[in-house]
Amino acid sequence: MWVPLRELKKISRAMPLPMADGVVIGRKGLLLTKRSIPPGKGSWVLPGGRIEAGETAEQAVVREVLEETGLRTKITGLVGVYSKPHRDPRWPTISICFLLRPVGGKFRENDEVSEIRFFKKPPKLFFGQGEMVRDALRLVRKRQRR
Repeated sequence: MWVPLRELKKISRAMPLPMADGVVIGRKGLLLTKRSIPPGKGSWVLPGGRIEAGETAEQAVVREVLEETGLRTKITGLVGVYSKPHRDPRWPTISICFLLRPVGGKFRENDEVSEIRFFKKPPKLFFGQGEMVRDALRLVRKRQRR
């Protein structure tokens, strides 16, 4: 269900919006997208977005990654839940962050994304997502030691 921005603003004053973000790690590194719209226009971010009515957080992150990058992904773990009140300058959010791996597709930008790239060493991220990446990399290193 699509909700107009003006309605989201009304709702978000009463409660945080549920979001799903994806830390996609492939052979070439960490997948990031460059925002082509405010807030954070020109900044690098993780693919992700709102959890729509009728879908799970898991479905939302896979959908958002596909919509924003053109890549099909598979969830390999839960990174964490992030709820700092001012993470998103527009409204309060609660983001559920997942670790994913690419399983197919081709890069394609859309109206929200001007560039898609894998990074060996990620730049500073918007929306306070650096914490998500650090936690995801810690999770990956922990799994590799097993």
